[in-house]
Amino acid sequence: MPKHGKRYRALLEKVDPNKVYTIDDAARLVKELATAKFDETVEVHAKLGIDPRRSDQNVRGTVSLPHGLGKQVRVLAIAKGEKIKEAEEAGADYVGGEEIIQKILDGWMDFDAVVATPDVMGAVGSKLGRILGPRGLLPNPKAGTVGFNIGEIIREIKAGRIEFRNDKTGAIHAPVGKASFPPEKLADNIRAFIRALEAHKPEGAKGTFLRSVYVTTTMGPSVRINPHS
Repeated sequence: MPKHGKRYRALLEKVDPNKVYTIDDAARLVKELATAKFDETVEVHAKLGIDPRRSDQNVRGTVSLPHGLGKQVRVLAIAKGEKIKEAEEAGADYVGGEEIIQKILDGWMDFDAVVATPDVMGAVGSKLGRILGPRGLLPNPKAGTVGFNIGEIIREIKAGRIEFRNDKTGAIHAPVGKASFPPEKLADNIRAFIRALEAHKPEGAKGTFLRSVYVTTTMGPSVRINPHS
């Protein structure tokens, strides 16, 4: 197992391994732990009390972070007719129909999120499922990326809406901002994300739902938090 470098070990000394931090204290601490030469992303990692093998216990949803993600999200909208104009007016970076589907089939992937109207999902699913699916980019009604209200969907994503879903171990990982954010804005985003997780607790999940929650930066050590603080 590779050993951490001197910089990381020095940062690790600032974290009390036996302490469960409040959200506000963790937001201040992770800013101190972000010492890379770029603006590190702040992430939340939560271990859930679910059985990921059971489809009725999987957790998937969206949340609009009050202060956004601190980065520009390139949105691709696939639609037709008047919905193309609506998507353009809402600020989609790329808009198209069959021609843009073909462009993706030819290898183009210069986007961060994909939204679509229901009337094009037949073509999107059959032609792009194997390309966008593994990357988590395939539009899905459960993720809020399919709808005739495509303008509203695009504006929400641009404003900082994110999608979350558990992995095969029952954990969820999500970005909640940048290290350059003021600590109070990071704390607001963390709380919004945790509230969204709790709102999606499956009925079949027993016991403690949020078993452990950590906040970390791209290059820094993690800090355990009390999600109800």
